[in-house]
Amino acid sequence: MPNAHITGWGMHVPEPVLTNDDIAKLVETNDEWIRDRTGIRERHIARENEFPSTLGIEASLKALEVANMAPTELDLIICTSSSPEYIFPATACLIQDQIGATKAGAFDLLAACTGFIFATNMAAQAIRSGSIKNALVVGTETLSRFVNWKDRNTCILFGDGAGAFILQASEKPGGVLSAVMHSDGSGADSLTLLGGGARYPATETTVHEGKHFVQMDGKAVFRFATRVMGHAAKEALDLAGLTANDVQWIVPHQANLRIIETAAKYLKMPLDKFIINVDRYGNTSTASIPIATVEGVQKGQIKVDDKIVFVGFGGGLTWGALVAEWTGPIPTTKKHVHPEQYRFFARLRSFVRRAIRFIEGLFSRKEL
Repeated sequence: MPNAHITGWGMHVPEPVLTNDDIAKLVETNDEWIRDRTGIRERHIARENEFPSTLGIEASLKALEVANMAPTELDLIICTSSSPEYIFPATACLIQDQIGATKAGAFDLLAACTGFIFATNMAAQAIRSGSIKNALVVGTETLSRFVNWKDRNTCILFGDGAGAFILQASEKPGGVLSAVMHSDGSGADSLTLLGGGARYPATETTVHEGKHFVQMDGKAVFRFATRVMGHAAKEALDLAGLTANDVQWIVPHQANLRIIETAAKYLKMPLDKFIINVDRYGNTSTASIPIATVEGVQKGQIKVDDKIVFVGFGGGLTWGALVAEWTGPIPTTKKHVHPEQYRFFARLRSFVRRAIRFIEGLFSRKEL
């Protein structure tokens, strides 16, 4: 049975930065109050012409570059987002089209902030089954579009960005070792974005009632997160036959520094074994774990053969953890691939296919 290795990684965040002092001009708060309660100093905010797909495309191309893989080699794309571009088509399909992944199946997975762990596990299972060889997992968010900038309990938390992993099949030991996925719908009302779905389609009333904004019971979410984070990490380690002493790094969902500190105490691990960047990005939901991972690699923290635990929680309620042995890109004799070069041909292909559909439509109307 092949193993699923993480062989590529990439991230992309919008350039504009919103600091705590900037938010203090919008709502009654201040930098010290925000940092004491969340550990956040600033977050990146998408421009008007940036969307989950555009951020996800940039992160995906960087991940493909690290893996030295052409987009045409991908068999599967899973995009996970708490702020998808549309209900449908899937954001994954938009990414598939624009990067030129011509043979990849693509779909979205919705599990709120735990989505990247769920999606990575799904991709790893597909590789282990032998049905695919190469997968792209993307977490991408523009949650700033769904934040009520008059609500200081939520507007201080969220930021925008994207992160991506490439998973590849290999007989070499390592890669994804174990994963656990959990949910508890009885806590669904603790963290919600109600508007826009079938129960609350967009109307003047839903807009007036603020149903298109993120709504959160902060105390309930904090209690839930501090209870499940450490437990999920330990559960995944047990499945992998490892203990906390075997782990070099924990990469937690970057929601709140105090939650991460509580998880560290539960696992009896020093905080310096946790990769933390919530201070500079805020809560980027599904993108937070891959963004933190990429920075961990770039800073030389994460190295080959390291045992890593990815752990997160989110609305639903959902939570989970995944244990992996970091192996990096698979050695190959093929020439260096430049995935960015495929974008021109991907756009040309997309234009041609749209033109063909348009022409087919003209003939179809004549036939009718």
